[in-house]
Amino acid sequence: MKISTTRRGSTLVEGPRRVLLYSGSYNHITDGVTLTLNRLVAYLESIGIEVLVVAPTSRNPELDHAGTLVSAPSIPAPGRSEYRVGTIITPALRHRMTSFKPDIIHVATPDLLGRWTMRFARRKEIPLVTTYHTDFSSYLKYYNLDFLENWLLGYLRYFYRRCDIVCVPSQSMIDELRGRGIEGNIRIWARGVETDRFSPLHRSVEWRRQMGVADGIPLITYVGRLVQEKNVHLLIETHKRLKQQQIPHKLMIVGEGPERERLQEALQDQIFTGHLNGKDLARAYASSDIFFFPSTTETFGNVVLEAMSSGLPSVCSVATGSSDLVVDGITGFLSPIDQFEIMTEHIAELVIDPVLRKAMGRNARFEAEKYRWEIILGKMLDYYKEAAQTVHPHVRPPRTPVAVS
Repeated sequence: MKISTTRRGSTLVEGPRRVLLYSGSYNHITDGVTLTLNRLVAYLESIGIEVLVVAPTSRNPELDHAGTLVSAPSIPAPGRSEYRVGTIITPALRHRMTSFKPDIIHVATPDLLGRWTMRFARRKEIPLVTTYHTDFSSYLKYYNLDFLENWLLGYLRYFYRRCDIVCVPSQSMIDELRGRGIEGNIRIWARGVETDRFSPLHRSVEWRRQMGVADGIPLITYVGRLVQEKNVHLLIETHKRLKQQQIPHKLMIVGEGPERERLQEALQDQIFTGHLNGKDLARAYASSDIFFFPSTTETFGNVVLEAMSSGLPSVCSVATGSSDLVVDGITGFLSPIDQFEIMTEHIAELVIDPVLRKAMGRNARFEAEKYRWEIILGKMLDYYKEAAQTVHPHVRPPRTPVAVS
């Protein structure tokens, strides 16, 4: 059996044997981050790697989690109580993390407990990988917290330059971070999609009729959390403009969140499904005709990729994530968020022209084939192995080599 020794003295058998993952969310809420991390943990365990997950939990988790999960102290996130912020390290939690003896530490959230975990990795001279899932600074304006931007950017610079590898989901996110002065060994770790699950084959005319979509009427769909930072108010504006132009359509909104009540009041004759998953979500995508996603706060845009895999053309904002997935004019359209008239024109064009709609949908499906999960998950294992061979500039290497027999 081949044994390699890192320059910090960690002993690895064909790569890491034990991975410690800290995340601010893992099973208490369902979103792109939690689904991605659970899939990663399941993959690591399937190839014989032991994983210990440390994360805030709740009494009513939304996900059946993968891996061994240890609950971390936390408080509700300000303004977004459905999310939680890891806070302090308890003696019991410190003991559990230390006795696990991880070969790799992976931090997915740079909150208070994420900071402690980062410093724990540095003190213990354990290779440290982090994944950048949330563009925190872009959220500030939606909660009147712009005055915190300089402080937040300073903290993020401090945090990420102490990591061996920083994984972001797209090239546009790398450009965004470097433009803010966040440097380091930044690599791309995209997200994947189950192309068999999210497929045009799941389209159902019967389901459309059950949902109240008349035959021949294009169905425009949004999938995501109903929160203001996703620019969901533009769903209302889009519907109004199409209606004013007498363009037949139906709008379907898939998801839950604090903005649902306001949206339902303004869109009383449209479809609200609530949260969907599994086969129900796959069928909803495939039975739609156009995907509309105006968010500008994504780091990747998992739902855009799911829509593409389902054979839908997408109309999205020019933003990190979406801009890396949608090929403008080929698989859909990209529009600046401050030029909403152009965005509406693109949607109207797809509604009116079924030939263009279907051609872009076929192109989108072809593009989505490049993002199969088996390729994406294996890439993270490569990054773990690379991190194990890296000496972080802020960490002293061991004074004497560790002998391996």
